[in-house]
Amino acid sequence: MQLSAEVRLLCDEVRRFIRDEVDPRSRWIEENDAIPEDLFQKAREVGLFGLTIPEEYGGSGLDLTGKCAIEEEMGKTNYGFATLIGNHTGISTAGIVALGNAQQKQKYLPRMATGEWVGSFALTEPQAGSDPAALRTLAVKKDDRYVLNGEKIYITNAGVAQVFTVMAITDRTKGIKGISAFIVERGFPGFSIGRNELKMGMHGCTTAPLAFNECEVPAENLLGAEGMGYVQALKTLTAGRVTVSARCCGMMDKLIAQCIDYMKVRTQGGRKLAEYQGLQWMLADMAVSRDAARGLTYRAIDALMRDERGTMEASVAKLYATEALGKVVDCAVQIHGGMGYMREAGIETTFRDARIVRIYEGTSEIQRNIIAGQLLKGE
Repeated sequence: MQLSAEVRLLCDEVRRFIRDEVDPRSRWIEENDAIPEDLFQKAREVGLFGLTIPEEYGGSGLDLTGKCAIEEEMGKTNYGFATLIGNHTGISTAGIVALGNAQQKQKYLPRMATGEWVGSFALTEPQAGSDPAALRTLAVKKDDRYVLNGEKIYITNAGVAQVFTVMAITDRTKGIKGISAFIVERGFPGFSIGRNELKMGMHGCTTAPLAFNECEVPAENLLGAEGMGYVQALKTLTAGRVTVSARCCGMMDKLIAQCIDYMKVRTQGGRKLAEYQGLQWMLADMAVSRDAARGLTYRAIDALMRDERGTMEASVAKLYATEALGKVVDCAVQIHGGMGYMREAGIETTFRDARIVRIYEGTSEIQRNIIAGQLLKGE
């Protein structure tokens, strides 16, 4: 896919930032499950928080193609840091950019572009994981405000976010057309954030539950019209699935490079691992999986950039890329042998990080349901 000169320069800058600032702190992030404040500040200074925010609000204004190019680069570094930035610049700002009125955009986007305010997207609930239509969080209009009651779980960036895009039901009689989106600030009355969850991977990126107990949200914080929440959630998730696919491609790039380097220096039975045909074939299969995932990702990007619905293409890309990453990282552990199981090589960290991509932004099973549904409808 052709990238503009500006996007290529930005990718180069992100690559340098990863090499000089993120990678040297990756072990600390992994062990402490936190992002150092100085790294936060440096990320703000290079503009990472404003990648997809329009230029008039202080961002870089990247489209989906540019966003995915950056996600590939971010896939090669600490996954927790990559997720924090990817979530903020993706699903956590997309709703405000797409549906926000002039006042909302002016209030929130400039601060989100600088990273002063971090964003979060709150959809998942205990009874509504991959199914947005099963939401129970209720929003009732009372004079000049909405009162929200309900809970959300597994919300990425919750521990550090100041601005939350929250999906809630405004009219139970309308089903999915009764779901609306709201901008909720961290300090709103009745809104509370739970403790950071301990996770298998994705260390450094906070994940926490949210509680709304008679939470008062000003009426002007309704995002778009009532009933637009579900539509926006689907559009946001569709684009988010493609960016996850792009990040998976970057992760596979790094794993393949690590395996090549290791196979060229590690000896077994008096021969370099690179000389064993069995391992050569394993490496070849890893590259084929990576390239196929990238091709499907680019196809989905192209469909969405041409303003097509892109639901089928996004689900195919997300399903294939995430499943492929699982196989590639497993091969990487195997190629490294005992070293692959040790923290020293970093492969086991990626092994744990990679497991989440088959779950969030819609599980692999949900993607198969979507693909089958599209096929049966003839779309």
